[in-house]
Amino acid sequence: MITVSDKAKEKVTALRADAGLTDAFRLRASVAGGGCSGLSYKLDFDDEVKPMDQEFEDKGVRVVVDMKSFLYLAGTELDFSDGLNGKGFFFNNPNASRTCGCGESFSV
Repeated sequence: MITVSDKAKEKVTALRADAGLTDAFRLRASVAGGGCSGLSYKLDFDDEVKPMDQEFEDKGVRVVVDMKSFLYLAGTELDFSDGLNGKGFFFNNPNASRTCGCGESFSV
């Protein structure tokens, strides 16, 4: 399962509203090769669920993950920070053995 913090829920809701997207658009989380640690996180809005996608809902936020990415993201919490040490979404990923300083990439 992928969980969502309260701050991340607020930001996802605001971003969806700012973009004029309906609730039919889910948050798509995925993993791609790249970044200083080897794998990087990606977030988008998507209104399509593919046959092999895993779909979760936490705090009213629907999250869709492709099966390959889910192997890396299982048990992850999506969080958001607007503090002085960095602004943006953060992944609290228990599967990551190493993360980069900016939190945008990881390795397992």
